[in-house]
Amino acid sequence: MPFTRWFTALLLALTLVVTGCAATPPSPYQQVQQESTQRNAPAAVAREATQGSEFNRFFPPEGDGYERIYVQEKKGFAEAKLKKDGKDLAMLAISDTISLPDAAAKFQNSTTTIAGYPALEIGTTQTAILVANRYQVKVLSRDPSFSASDRRAWIEKFDLAGLAQLAQ
Repeated sequence: MPFTRWFTALLLALTLVVTGCAATPPSPYQQVQQESTQRNAPAAVAREATQGSEFNRFFPPEGDGYERIYVQEKKGFAEAKLKKDGKDLAMLAISDTISLPDAAAKFQNSTTTIAGYPALEIGTTQTAILVANRYQVKVLSRDPSFSASDRRAWIEKFDLAGLAQLAQ
């Protein structure tokens, strides 16, 4: 019996050493990470991008039965839900286009303005403007009753002059 215990212990120890020292294959995620960093890909968000928390003070205030609920805030972006009577009506957003120059470029051919800033209708549910050639202010309908004219009116409720000052 002692030989069996000794042999079992030795076999167990040997198994642990062999399996513990075996090389593990690289994770597919690790490989993708390595490939993407080798391409010298630019950072997703520019270092100069404004912190999302800086944008909160420029959002329209609550009132007249409307609730503004901040839902996302990260470098270069902030977003809030607009609710009334418990119903999601729209999403309000400010983004710093310094990280996405193409987002600002699309306003160059705009033929309409809101509050003096170039404006775009994106599809049937989004309205956006470009403030100080840098910050995109966007309102997205989440309810069919929230129309393009509602989106334009809510864009005008942002502190656009304050946001323009932030760009300087």
